[in-house]
Amino acid sequence: MLEPLFLKPVFQEKIWGGSKLKTEFDYPLESDKIGECWAISAHPHGVCTVENGPFKGEKLDELWKKHPELFGNSKEEVFPLLTKILDAADDLSVQVHPDDLYGKEHEGELGKTECWYIISAEPGAEIIYGHHAKTKEELKQMIDSGDWDHLLRRIKVKKGDFFFVPSGTIHAIGKGIMILETQQSSDTTYRVYDYDRKDDSGNLRELHIQQSLDVTNVPHIDPVLNIKQINDGDSSITTFVESDYFNVYDWEVSGILNFKRMSPYTLVSVLDGFGYIYLNDSKKPTEIKKGQHFILTADAQKIRIEGNLKIIASSPGTKNR
Repeated sequence: MLEPLFLKPVFQEKIWGGSKLKTEFDYPLESDKIGECWAISAHPHGVCTVENGPFKGEKLDELWKKHPELFGNSKEEVFPLLTKILDAADDLSVQVHPDDLYGKEHEGELGKTECWYIISAEPGAEIIYGHHAKTKEELKQMIDSGDWDHLLRRIKVKKGDFFFVPSGTIHAIGKGIMILETQQSSDTTYRVYDYDRKDDSGNLRELHIQQSLDVTNVPHIDPVLNIKQINDGDSSITTFVESDYFNVYDWEVSGILNFKRMSPYTLVSVLDGFGYIYLNDSKKPTEIKKGQHFILTADAQKIRIEGNLKIIASSPGTKNR
């Protein structure tokens, strides 16, 4: 299909969520505690629906099964990626995710490697990214004693920062931060610490200490990113990460951006601006604007974007093709 596959997001209420997804992107929220916009998802906990073209009304998970040609005839059983926007009106729990082996054995789904692009951050906002324990024994001791100040590694963040978060990385998004997250299609989260918060029923939220100890990487080592930029006039493509599971790009469009297809299919999120996209040699443009999310399918060989836009795009990594 020679037009983008636009998707209707699914919104998730969270104890730490807020209302910025409405004020920033004009999404129709039914609560002031919406923490997550599942923008491109075929995960059973929030499946997106196609909004246009011959597949209008189709669920993405069913489209993946019935029309593999749209996705380069991938051999993956399930759509492997998930794009979210998160609004952290409060601190998220300190957590860690398993790898594929542990996830499939214990949870029956993929593991979860993810990455974050910081859309906005209030002054002084910070994330938890890694820990200071040198051994598994030290990690267990510090968790058991609640020595969070010495265990957890805190980093201040600002708009435009990017973080790669492999499975096994202890992490948390802090209050006042909005991110675009690209991740494996998994909803498995092990909570290490949750600030002794209680849910709406007055109960402490469940922790997963043993699972967290099983899967946490010790010691923590920051992944090395080979960030690179290619310019096209006043526009540019920045490659943030190329990993086994996904590749993530920043498309900055100021006038015109031309490029050829880099993968079997591409997930696209428009974070700001307005413009038009032309696929292959079509003379008929499709309007694109802030807050939209779509997939460029396998038949889109050449892409031309015109306008002024900030876009984060992703494609499957070598393990997902």
